[in-house]
Parts: sequence; C-alpha cells; structure tokens
Amino acid sequence: MKKIIRVTTVPISLGGLLEGQLKFMSQHFDIIGVSSSGKNNDLEKVSLDEGVPTYAIEMTRKITPIKDIIAVYKLYKLFKREKPFIVHSHTPKAGTLSMLAAKLANVPHRLHTIAGLPLLVASGFKRFILNTVEKITYSCATKIYPNSFGLKHIILDHKFTKEEKLQVIAKGSSNGIDTNRFNPNKDKDQNKKLQLKKDLNILDTDFVFVFVGRLVSDKGVNELIEAFEKISKKQNNVKLLLVGTYENELDPLLPKTIHVIENNKNIISTGWVDDVYPYFTISDVLTFPSYREGFPNVVMQAGAMGLPSIVTDINGCNEIIIEGKNGTIIPVENSDILHSKMLQILSNKLKYSSEACRELIVSRYSRQVIWDALLEEYQKLK
Repeated sequence: MKKIIRVTTVPISLGGLLEGQLKFMSQHFDIIGVSSSGKNNDLEKVSLDEGVPTYAIEMTRKITPIKDIIAVYKLYKLFKREKPFIVHSHTPKAGTLSMLAAKLANVPHRLHTIAGLPLLVASGFKRFILNTVEKITYSCATKIYPNSFGLKHIILDHKFTKEEKLQVIAKGSSNGIDTNRFNPNKDKDQNKKLQLKKDLNILDTDFVFVFVGRLVSDKGVNELIEAFEKISKKQNNVKLLLVGTYENELDPLLPKTIHVIENNKNIISTGWVDDVYPYFTISDVLTFPSYREGFPNVVMQAGAMGLPSIVTDINGCNEIIIEGKNGTIIPVENSDILHSKMLQILSNKLKYSSEACRELIVSRYSRQVIWDALLEEYQKLK
C-alpha cells in the first residue's frame, strides 16, 4: 500500500481533531502519525486508539526559530527514510514545518488542511511574520484544503495562494462529527434526562436556550447575557444553560455580565463538562453568537441532536446553518437582533423541524461523509 504521513503539532490534534480518521484511512493506505510527544504518553495513546504507528518530533506552537529548524531537519530525515506518497498536515506550525521538510525531501504530494487563520486578529510586525509564514506553507504544499468555503475566500482575498491549489473537502469541516453519538434517539432512558433537569433546577415546562463553549467575550457571551436578561425579566419559564468555563486571564467577560450570570436564577452555569451530549438532550435551541470561528463542532453537534441554532454571520457558522431550515443567522455583536430572534422562537414565529435539523448535518457533515470524500481525493492522486 502507498504510504501517507499525517502530521499535527500536538497529539491532542492527531487523536482528537482527527479522531477515527487515521484508523479508517489505514484500511486503504499505510498510515503513520507524527506530532510532538505530549504529556502522559499522549502520542502512544493515539497509536493504540487509531491502530497506526506514530513518531514523536517535538514542535512548539510559538515562534521558536532554533527549535523549528531542528524539527524541520528531523521531519526531513523521517520523510527521506519512509518515502511517503503523501504528507498531509493539520494545525499551523505542523503545516509550515512539515510542508517545508516534505518539499526538501521531494515528497510528491504535500497536502495541508487549514482550519482557521489566527493571523487575522494579529497586527503590526507579528502580522507580517505570520503572513510570510503562511505564504511559505502554501508555496511548499501541492494542495491546500480550507475546511470551509468562507475560509477559501479569505485565503484568496489575502492572495496567499492561487485558486487552483485550493479545495474544500465535501461541504467543509476537517473531520465532521460522530452523528451516531450525537443522536437524540440514542439513549432511550428518560430517567437520566429527568434527573439532569432536576439537578439543574429545570422544569419540564421550561424552554431552554443553551450555549456550549468558553465563557469569553469573543464567543459573544456578553451579548447573549444582555439579550437573555431582557427575556427573563418578562418570562419565568425560560432558562439559559451555559456549558463551559471562564478564561478570565485571556478574554474576560464584562463585570456586569458576570454579575447577571451569578444573580439571575434562570441562568444555569455548569462549568467544564467532559460530555456535552446530555445537555443537548434537555435543551431546545443553541445560541452561539461568536465573533470568529473555524468550523465549529458545537453547531454541528446541536444540529445532529435536532436543535436549531442562532448563530452569527461568520465563517463556518454561516455554512452549517441554512437560514430558515436549521436555524437563523444574525450580525456579529448585536444583542438586539439576538434578543429579537430568541423572542421569535419562543413565540413560535420561527419554527424548525428537529428531523430537518438533524438530516442537514447527517447528510453533509457526518464523519463518514468527510472520510469518504478525503479518501476519494487521496485516490485521485497519481
């Protein structure tokens, strides 16, 4: 079988971001995984879970010239020894280092998936450096896979590469989601659902808006709390479920937002949870007014659970959600329109079919759809 080496900067990306994908591809190709070693034998765990050999090459997520040169050399040596047909990288640093090393090693097919562009929020000299690094990555790659059509347009607008080098796999997303796991009919035990509602002080008559993600300003949480506060002053049978943790050091919420979260009895904050599935089962609508995203799993997960979503008009979200079909799209940083849409859903002026919400995700973003499309792409390469 032809050999493919998949590269990410850290093992959590190799085993989490690409969960199941390496195992699937190993049925068709000789697959090797590469990333930094991580902590607690993380890379070894990926090897066991995916059933493929892995190699540890230390890569940092920051700009570290000496360490980066060492990593390029080690990647180059690995590629020369293994002679892969394809090197396919994910995550920014792994992309730059492995695409450069693969070109030096004369690997015939050098593929890189783009899941977001952190440089878009940088400025000054840092932006110049990041732009330069991005262009180097693209010039060394033979094919670039943006994980959304919006991202493809951004890349072209910034003239990072030519259009013929770009292709979105299937309808977007790097790995899709497990629609068997996120299935409202998966768990028939209603007692679990009733117990969770009881634990959270949610009544059967309550309508539940849910937010899943980091409780930070960039996720639009300030606007969400402002909009919900207006609703809860007039209606008591509405709850807002916040599933996620604060990041006060990096991106704190406004003090007045925190005050409302802590004092409004209709707002329930769970903190960090390992499994978001149970919280979708007791919710009615996802509210996700984020400022910027790659291709958010949360919106796909909610849809697979039959929930409509209120999302902002940003990359990824505005492709997953089709206006009027599985949710509604609002402007960024606009609590008034968010409030209006939440009220329209509460009053049944906006109605969505849970079956339609799920089907739109299953047909476009289930993992098997993404894997089959990527496999077809690999098999086209000569």
